[in-house]
Amino acid sequence: MIEAKWLKNGDNLSDSFDIRREVFVVEQQIDKDIEFNGSDRDAIILVLYEEAMPVATGRLLKQEDGYYVLGRIAVLKAHRGKKYGDFVVRLLIRKAFELGSQKQYVHAQIQVEEFYKKLGFVSFGEEYMEAGIPHVTMVHEGDISGACK
Repeated sequence: MIEAKWLKNGDNLSDSFDIRREVFVVEQQIDKDIEFNGSDRDAIILVLYEEAMPVATGRLLKQEDGYYVLGRIAVLKAHRGKKYGDFVVRLLIRKAFELGSQKQYVHAQIQVEEFYKKLGFVSFGEEYMEAGIPHVTMVHEGDISGACK
């Protein structure tokens, strides 16, 4: 069984942090101080569980303009290929839309730009480096529709 849990500051965020530590700090060798920079206190965090085991995570950060940025989307290596990343992004878009955001943004690693395009995101602006990894900013407008692809 797959279960999704929404969390916020004050909740136990260790499941999300453990996934992010494994994916970003260990696998991608991103500095832990960059990964855990304090922004989570202002975020809405999603953790996806498979049979009660945390396997994927992501978060929403509200911007001053009222739009949301999706971020810290990670799936444990052993659970990739099961469409969990797709599911996390769709849930984050839906939550942002329900909260009144007509646009959602993501700072996507170039290596996953095509993944986001399949979900309706459009790249704009110049490529840039973040935590030593090439990124591009992408935007999605409206709600999400359709089944996982």
